[in-house]
Amino acid sequence: MNMFERRNTQQIMVGKVPVGGGAPITVQSMTTTKTADVEGTLQQIYALAAAGCDIVRCTCNDQDAAEGLAQIVPRSPIPIIADIHHQYKMALAAMEAGVHGLRLNPGNIRKPEHIKAVASEARDRNLAIRIGVNGGSLDPSLYEKYGGLTAAAMVESAMHEIAYFKEVDFNLIKISVKASNVPLMVEAYRMLAEATDIPLHLGVTEAGPPPAGLIKATAGISTLLLEGIGDTIRYSLTADPVEEARAGRQLLEALGLRERKNVDLIACPSCGRAEIDVIDVANRALAAFEHKKLPLQIAVMGCVVNGPGEAREADLGIAAGNKRGHLFVKGRNVAVVPEDEMVEALVEWAEFINEHGTDAAIARADTKLAEREAARDRSHLMDEKGEDANHAAEKIVEIRKAVGN
Repeated sequence: MNMFERRNTQQIMVGKVPVGGGAPITVQSMTTTKTADVEGTLQQIYALAAAGCDIVRCTCNDQDAAEGLAQIVPRSPIPIIADIHHQYKMALAAMEAGVHGLRLNPGNIRKPEHIKAVASEARDRNLAIRIGVNGGSLDPSLYEKYGGLTAAAMVESAMHEIAYFKEVDFNLIKISVKASNVPLMVEAYRMLAEATDIPLHLGVTEAGPPPAGLIKATAGISTLLLEGIGDTIRYSLTADPVEEARAGRQLLEALGLRERKNVDLIACPSCGRAEIDVIDVANRALAAFEHKKLPLQIAVMGCVVNGPGEAREADLGIAAGNKRGHLFVKGRNVAVVPEDEMVEALVEWAEFINEHGTDAAIARADTKLAEREAARDRSHLMDEKGEDANHAAEKIVEIRKAVGN
């Protein structure tokens, strides 16, 4: 159960995908191909959709790109947003190409008549626009007014753009106020959430390459999501955009904001009791499940001493002991397999559970035998490595002497 209440917002449609108004939070990304390269762009879009992307943005920076969009849009499995900078006519061309939405940057399309021309056309086509305020391209007058880049400056930029849209009775809007500085980004979105009920698109712009970029983006996006702020998200990574989509999807699943599509693999950090290379087994398990689309929680534990108990709520898990792998379902030992077959056994049992359920998996097992074997390996490991590796009893005596008790 989520411990936070989502902010109430208006709802808009991006193609057939709802954004805001209580709809599931969506994952977005952007293609890195030249939009004029129709086949290459479509290949990337299909890869993004497979990784969990709900909406994709493509640049529309010239006529060739606009003509490419005309061929891409009808073949795309997910809605297409045209990214527009400087040239408002490219927004008009993108709409002619049939895109499902636009992203406009108020920092570089500044003539009111151009903004209102685009908004009027979008209104007539019932097509959504994202006002994409970016800390790196703020109107110079706002830099001067606020003495630099501030949250208030970014919010004022967004609200100023909204005013132009309202003049032509256009309200199919979502907004982003992205910055590469996480605290600034969080402050700007909080201010914006207080100022309007328009849906918000979250992101830390120019987050950089993983792993640092993943950390920065997660820090900003998850902070706001946990406050109930945000209707759609993008990880802006210096990486394959498929990594952006995958990260966004995994974050929403981890926060309980989207249903799980694939395996949630948990693993112990390892310790002196570990009987296997936990990192290696966990990575091999991740690779084995990557394209399986099994919405299960699976645990890889290094030993049988605490493994099944610590991963009791997992649908399926495996713990190493005495050169064997002990499989458990919902904390119940169900089978023993050779160490070199641990990952294969996980896959086989996971597929069975996905089709038949955990109760059926437990029912098919000789649980008494499996539990007896686990107890034997647990005892062996305790004898070999010690239940009290830190010699706590002796240390307690010394501690009491030190404090005078």
